[in-house]
Amino acid sequence: MISAFTNIFKIPELRQRVLFTLAMIVIIRAGSAITTPGVNAEILREWFQNVADTQAAGGVAALFNLFSGGALAHCAIFSLGIMPFISASIMLQLLTAVIPQLGKLSREDGGRRKIMQYTRYATIALCIFQGYLLAKSFENPQANPFLPGIMDTINRLGLPLVPDPGLPFQIITILTMTAGTLFLMWLGDQITERGIGNGVSLIITVGILAQLPAGLIQAWRTFVPSEVGAQANVSPIVLVLLCLFLVLVIASVIAVTQALRKVTIQYAKRVVGRKQYGGQTQYMPLKINYAGVMPIIFAQAILIFPSTILNMAFPQSATAQEISVLLASGWLHYVLYGVMIFFFSYFWVATQFQPVQIADDLKKYGGFIPGVRPGKPTADFLDYTMSRLTFAGAIFLTVIAVLPQLLAQSLNVPYMTAQFFGGTGVLIIVGVVLDTMRQVETHLLQRHYDGFLRKGKIRGAREQRRLGSGQVLADNSLVLIYAGIGVLVIAAATIYFATQR
Repeated sequence: MISAFTNIFKIPELRQRVLFTLAMIVIIRAGSAITTPGVNAEILREWFQNVADTQAAGGVAALFNLFSGGALAHCAIFSLGIMPFISASIMLQLLTAVIPQLGKLSREDGGRRKIMQYTRYATIALCIFQGYLLAKSFENPQANPFLPGIMDTINRLGLPLVPDPGLPFQIITILTMTAGTLFLMWLGDQITERGIGNGVSLIITVGILAQLPAGLIQAWRTFVPSEVGAQANVSPIVLVLLCLFLVLVIASVIAVTQALRKVTIQYAKRVVGRKQYGGQTQYMPLKINYAGVMPIIFAQAILIFPSTILNMAFPQSATAQEISVLLASGWLHYVLYGVMIFFFSYFWVATQFQPVQIADDLKKYGGFIPGVRPGKPTADFLDYTMSRLTFAGAIFLTVIAVLPQLLAQSLNVPYMTAQFFGGTGVLIIVGVVLDTMRQVETHLLQRHYDGFLRKGKIRGAREQRRLGSGQVLADNSLVLIYAGIGVLVIAAATIYFATQR
């Protein structure tokens, strides 16, 4: 595995792609630190450090700050991040499945390019709308339900959030935020075309990983006392258990992300002239977690608003405040969260997975599933199989989604640290890293270099059979063992230095 990283720089094309991607990442992180004109970023940084580290208090702002890589905390030109483009893409995907005209357009020649053009127009509209809301919220922080408690920070520092509010500030903010998102979208296209990996996904992943140092600092302050002789807030033994649990969570996410149900597809033999076509056996891969991270994002976005609206509409009502707390972090929150994840998992599969169309295509090209008649029985079989797989994937997503909240509440772990033990961030990071490694490994194997888990040099048939999947499983086990040993060494060193203080 280590030799695979050294082999990357032996291939000129791959080396150029990796260096280009790293250069684009530097530009992205630089743009996340350039403050938007007319806003006092010191107040936002102070508020995020004191309030938005907890999920209940942070709300929408903490969620957007996570996906923007901390740019919102600096009120940077990339504060909107790439999320408007993601939102527009999701909207167009859902509309393509619902509106017949768009569905027909997507299947025509050049139709996907036309839909992508519509997506970019929708991105501009969303950027203008969100930029306007952001400018108005900065101008009137006392009436902003998405920045709770920010007036305390403003009064403590004695500085206004926007020194010169008005129409010029709103126009500048809208233009700056829109230009920042469009520039990020262009950088993502450049990374996809000239770099390695999917550009948009890498931008989101880099933004999430940018919060990792702050999470480590929060964990250090929690587990290591700041004064000599003082007692830490959480026992250091919990740190060792958390490190082992982190390895287990990441391994589980990798396993479920790559898990497939292979449906056997056979094609009938047909002879054209002297050539024989068909007669082959292939497999249709059905993913267990077909919806990916989308159900968690939808559930988070919808569940945040009821508590925010209650706080804004009934600020003096004790009953409304109690219901708001239940919706934010109580038992009602977990019940609704799980129900929404299940609903959106099946909703996403129902809109994106089309068993009737797949069955018609198989029948058209002479393919069939052994033991299942072509046509409607094939569609019913695929629908039944996908429903069972979606149920297992929804259970997994629910467990992963509530893990950070349970850790933050039960073990008093800072939410900025706990969010790396599950939730949206881990699923995105694992999916993007696996996809990027797969692309790099393809370049390596094409030039007969050793990949991350497979060998690139040609072997004999007997040796290939002897190694087979067992070698891949052994390599995976070694990776997990090395990762576990490294985590234990870091945890032991942390405990040693903590007890010596």
